Amino acid sequence: MNIAILGFGAQGRTAYDYWSADGHDITICDENEQLEVPNGAQTQLGATYLHGLDRFDLLVRSPSIHPRDVVSANTPGVLAKTTSVTNEFFRVSPTRNIIGVTGTKGKGTTSTLITKMLESAGKKVHLAGNIGTPPLELLKNNLQPNDWVVLELANFQLIDIQYSPKIAICLMVVPEHLNWHADYKEYTQSKAQLFTYQNADDIAIYYADNSMSKHIASVGQAKKIPYYAPPGAIVENQAITIAGHAVCKTDEITLLGAHNWQNACAAVTAMWQISHNIEVMHKVLTSFSGMEHRLEMVREYKGVLYYDDSFGTTPETAIVALQAFRQPKVMILGGSDKGASYDDLANAVAGGNVRTAVLIGDQAEPIRLALEKAGFTDTVVGGDTMPEIVHAAKKHAKSGDIVLLSTGCASFGLFKNYKDRAEQFVTAVKAL
Repeated sequence: MNIAILGFGAQGRTAYDYWSADGHDITICDENEQLEVPNGAQTQLGATYLHGLDRFDLLVRSPSIHPRDVVSANTPGVLAKTTSVTNEFFRVSPTRNIIGVTGTKGKGTTSTLITKMLESAGKKVHLAGNIGTPPLELLKNNLQPNDWVVLELANFQLIDIQYSPKIAICLMVVPEHLNWHADYKEYTQSKAQLFTYQNADDIAIYYADNSMSKHIASVGQAKKIPYYAPPGAIVENQAITIAGHAVCKTDEITLLGAHNWQNACAAVTAMWQISHNIEVMHKVLTSFSGMEHRLEMVREYKGVLYYDDSFGTTPETAIVALQAFRQPKVMILGGSDKGASYDDLANAVAGGNVRTAVLIGDQAEPIRLALEKAGFTDTVVGGDTMPEIVHAAKKHAKSGDIVLLSTGCASFGLFKNYKDRAEQFVTAVKAL
């Protein structure tokens, strides 16, 4: 076949290796004219990289490329021959024991909790998806029919997914990535794709306190099971319980913040469909302390604790981060625009024992205006480099305070991505 790989990031490289191994004629299409490609690879690079795709037999879309961009540069018929690494994995996977996790935030934490629970129960399990490993890479791991696969799946992977997993989970859903999607409806429809192809033998798990989560999980034919409401896991008498069994006291959970009780309940509800081993669930919930750049303590300096929550890129994640601490806080807020409203965040800051908000990036002024409207005026401009930002926070923090990098925004403009922002924050804090 004559195949075009659209976008040559991690998933595109995996696609190239996978399809070229079968001797197909591959062309790499990418906007970056200076892109490094394998020796001898055919390329179509630059501003017109998506043009003329009708000549190919198969198009492999990378997650960052919206299907409408593919269509707008060609004809509507190209979508019929467009696939993705995630679609291909579902098509060829030797195991149907697949758990898919989506939602706005908490996907990585919940997926990791489920993976660790399955591992502790003696299952062979593979974790992949948006969390870092492209799904097709799992085929190199001698994947067997009885193995379990946990996939963290974002809207970018799901917008054109044509398969559904055995167990699908929808966490809390709020507006996000509206700079990529046409509107909130398209964003939620992409999440719903995870459930669309489920049948009556499958399971759809959803967050009971979020109406959109419930709606998204309802689109398929699977058995619906809520969490944070029976028969799924609930928080009762200061403990995570399911079916009348206490799994873990909430003060034993090593994940920081009450919002992680939701992730714990989601993971327990999923695990309960596979095994009722309470000991395994308890062991994981009382030992797993979280993922990189998610409410991660960097250091204590002169009585001030510095926390990295760079993974949080929405107002909602900034809210749950600030609510995780009772101490006075200096919050670093701002970055690039994702089309979100800052009103709820501003109200949370105004009532959340925040001493000072250090504002950064092109969203500094919109956030300042929202904070002012909520009656909060203790703001300062953080600067254009991370050392300047950290020193601004240090200047306003007092012993016993928390300095919290949980910006409520994307990182672009000042930083390459949330990981770059986090790494620069850690470096600057350790240099104090």
